[in-house]
Amino acid sequence: MPTTSSANSSLRIFAFSALASLAILAAVLFGLGAGALVITLILAVVEITFSFDNAIINAKTLGKLSRPWQTAFLTAGILVAIFGMRIVFPIAIVMITASLGWNEVVNLALHHPHQYAHHLEQAHASIAAYGGAFLLMLALTFFFDDERQVHWITVLERQFSRFSHWLAAPAVAVLLIVGFAALPANTHGASTIVAGLLGAATYILLQTVSGLFERLQGGRAQQAGQTGLAALMTLLYLEVLDASFSFDGVIGAFAITSNIVLIAAGLGIGALWVRSLTVFMVRRHTLGRYAFIEHGAHYTVLLLAVILFASTIWSISDYVPGLIGVCVIAASIIASVQHRRNVSGS
Repeated sequence: MPTTSSANSSLRIFAFSALASLAILAAVLFGLGAGALVITLILAVVEITFSFDNAIINAKTLGKLSRPWQTAFLTAGILVAIFGMRIVFPIAIVMITASLGWNEVVNLALHHPHQYAHHLEQAHASIAAYGGAFLLMLALTFFFDDERQVHWITVLERQFSRFSHWLAAPAVAVLLIVGFAALPANTHGASTIVAGLLGAATYILLQTVSGLFERLQGGRAQQAGQTGLAALMTLLYLEVLDASFSFDGVIGAFAITSNIVLIAAGLGIGALWVRSLTVFMVRRHTLGRYAFIEHGAHYTVLLLAVILFASTIWSISDYVPGLIGVCVIAASIIASVQHRRNVSGS
């Protein structure tokens, strides 16, 4: 049982997130008032609740890194998650899609948030297609694996494993991207194809380069965790993965408030706790204790990817993917507990 002085203790793992959250909430309270504080807390709770699948997926990859790089993911990496993906990236998207300058977009975000939200919503098709394709590649790569010995929904997963080939996931992803783009109801066909192919290509590139550097490290990476360029590429992959999960959440947050500062604060706090939860899972070997939780997370990712593509055509509530994810992951945890009891009782 880890003590409070242990690097694996809950206190030490969640300390950074707790202190940073208190600092952000204090700044919101004294700078914008109690009403703004309530909105920030709501956004943070929604982000944490609907990002549990993100933490599980991240934990699998984070376990490959050495301890210093795991700490970098929680500390320095959070700057990318908060400022990069929840502030800079949406501004950059509006700049590109609306053909506006940086100062103009920043002015819209700070002083005309409803216009800013409108421009961001206009870019939804490209954002959803990119994030959907990236997540689709992630899910398909997991299921199209004939070396996987543990199955949760055996009937489905054994059929998936029959497609175990390095070309299978890209081929299915391209078919789905083109299929959604070709639907008559899709008025953003060209954007869907371009952004979708770019998302799939990003996944392939990051995985290929990370795998290359890992092989160059050889046995050292297996024993002590990735370091150097291999760790840097894995960290970059985790940042893109976090972005893919958060794209829709950033846009959906405007349904709660149009204040970009509160959105960044609330989602940023959520991102902090999701990352601490990821490190907690790695240090406590959660994935090893719950046999099917990783499967549940990847089913959720697969469903989220399809929902993202569908949202380029139809209006889908931002709560739908989150609620589906919570239900699927809860089911996988229950199944894991039952499985563990059956194994221990046999």
